[in-house]
Amino acid sequence: MPLTYCLNVHPGETWSENFETIRTTVLAVRDLVSPGKAFGLGLRLSAVAASELDEPARLAELIGFLQSENLYVFTINGFPFGRFHGGRVKEEVYAPDWRWDGRRDYTNQLADILAALIPEGGVGSISTVPCSWKPWVRSDGDLDAILDNLAACAERCVRIARKTGRDILLALEPEPECFLETTPETVQFFNEHLFVEGAHLLGQRLDCSPASAAELMRHHVGVCLDTCHAAIQFEDPAECLRRYEAEGIRVPKIQVSSALRVGPSGLEALRPFAEHVYLHQVKARTDSGEILSWTDLPEALKELPATAAEEIRVHFHVPLHFQGAGLLGSTDSLLTPQFLTYISRDPLTHIEIETYTWDVLPPALRSMSIEESIAAEFRWLKERTGEVN
Repeated sequence: MPLTYCLNVHPGETWSENFETIRTTVLAVRDLVSPGKAFGLGLRLSAVAASELDEPARLAELIGFLQSENLYVFTINGFPFGRFHGGRVKEEVYAPDWRWDGRRDYTNQLADILAALIPEGGVGSISTVPCSWKPWVRSDGDLDAILDNLAACAERCVRIARKTGRDILLALEPEPECFLETTPETVQFFNEHLFVEGAHLLGQRLDCSPASAAELMRHHVGVCLDTCHAAIQFEDPAECLRRYEAEGIRVPKIQVSSALRVGPSGLEALRPFAEHVYLHQVKARTDSGEILSWTDLPEALKELPATAAEEIRVHFHVPLHFQGAGLLGSTDSLLTPQFLTYISRDPLTHIEIETYTWDVLPPALRSMSIEESIAAEFRWLKERTGEVN
């Protein structure tokens, strides 16, 4: 099982900052998790870092370092284009979205970098924005631009495979309040648009038949299932995987993570999580089954007392090993044996632990070092996948 953790938990927007983190903190994590064994890296490269790394000398330096330290790269988080730590991110994490050529060019550059880092015959995945932030898509022209840019990226992946024998897969990551939010929305987009109009555009670029273009699109573009995001939607991650499989939609990458969860009496316990850096979308389910939504936690805290919510889930990634604190809990119970069986059975599915919110967790939830916390997440997941293998 290709298993890693996402390096977006560590600050760093330039390649030199990223590389220094790999040489220090990441090696410390490796020594805790798999001493003496090969260790996979889940890179996170901003547009600035990608431009810096995409130079022969820097790539050669990284490849030499990976070989000397028994490290390997198989996935890149290509979701945050710009700054991801140290200041307000919120909805700007989706910009530029897939309507814009800048997102296409950045992702193509990531594909080139990943192709240089994986072995011939290897598979690499890139997780990315779920098309756009939902309010930004206002017209058919916006959708056309999204499909054209995704087709251009799929073309790049096809040409890389033909030239190098390396298989690069793009994975759109559904997220609350985004253009692709729920599993049904995602399935509809793939079946009605990406595999039809998008495949047509890809066929024009590659000068191939519609059937070949559709097959190539299905191969190179799929879904990144983030279990925190699915949980916020009150979806079952195992059922999400079953639905994608039934629809013939590939899931190249799964981000295993937990969302924050409370009952109606736990609202005050959520206040320390209402911070200024990241967007924390909120969903609440009433006793009648209705799902209520808020774009961010501060506004939800103002309105939730007047609702009949029986359970509240917050887009705030908490460590997998978090056991709860008072009235606070997590959605880790959704990472069931059925789900773990799914992720364990396919050796080509890339598994990534993602808890990027470490820096903004309340101090009470950071009682250990970041290296120890990441190692504890690995233990949590390995113990449970070992039980189902």
